Amino acid sequence: MINSIKTSPVIVKSNSREFPVNLKQLEVFINVADSCSFSKGAEASFITQSTVSQHISALEAEFGLKLLDRTGKGALLTEGGKLLLDRARRLVDLAREIPAAIGRFKGLEEAELNLAGSSIPAEYMIPAALPVLIGRFPGITITLLQGDSRDVLGKVMAEEVEFGVVGGRFAEDGLDFTPFAADELLLIAPAGHRWAGKGAIGKEELAGEPFVLRENGSGTGKASTAALREAGFDPGSVRVAAHLGSNEAVKRGVIAGIGVSFVSAISVQKELAQGALIQVPVRDVCIKREFFLVCRRGREISPAAIAFGTVMKEMYS
Repeated sequence: MINSIKTSPVIVKSNSREFPVNLKQLEVFINVADSCSFSKGAEASFITQSTVSQHISALEAEFGLKLLDRTGKGALLTEGGKLLLDRARRLVDLAREIPAAIGRFKGLEEAELNLAGSSIPAEYMIPAALPVLIGRFPGITITLLQGDSRDVLGKVMAEEVEFGVVGGRFAEDGLDFTPFAADELLLIAPAGHRWAGKGAIGKEELAGEPFVLRENGSGTGKASTAALREAGFDPGSVRVAAHLGSNEAVKRGVIAGIGVSFVSAISVQKELAQGALIQVPVRDVCIKREFFLVCRRGREISPAAIAFGTVMKEMYS
């Protein structure tokens, strides 16, 4: 016996034709098949025996196939009925799971959240927020992808992820950018550099210094270029020693003496505290930027994504 469920018609395709099959009809069919009796099937389905007969007749008419033989030993499955029974049982079982699954999803008891982050969010900010998020909602499973800001926005647009976290606003139709955190880009140099202990330098001194820069598409690179232009300094005159694909690679390059660089204050606190790097103030240059939560415009956000956004805002606002 299975419990009665409220259902709507589903479409079953057969030989390129479409048959509207009601899940209630399948439930009744299963109850009759399990009990080998129309009367017992009616009791299990909480309907009259005549209604059971109508449901079975409707199924047989739709498929053009006899499903049950009415014999002296009861209602016995035909070979076609056996074929239908296996599939009907699976379909009805899945239908019965739907309310519980949706309830777990809404209550964050069982939810998957796919995210993408650019370098700083993916390497520092999101990992720091995950213990808080999972501590509140242990049923959430997180998948985090990393790329530059353009890669992240592409994944959001392609619906590979629900949320993106980037360090710059881009002109992208179909995306909503919600600021949630402020950041400052610091000029860093290796310990022992000639600027160490000098105090603030003039921006004209940057022109002759080799730089280690992020790759094209990086939010960090975009922010530093824009700020230098606003300060009256031509970024094109910077001598580039290397373009590197991650913030960690940039820091290691600077520590190795390849050049200097602008990096996120969020990413460099440990190295500054350890003395592996120094911060060099630049007069009249203040590079500020924001981090953004990015989602598809006009789309419903899942409860897990809402919870993630709330935690990020609490931690970094």
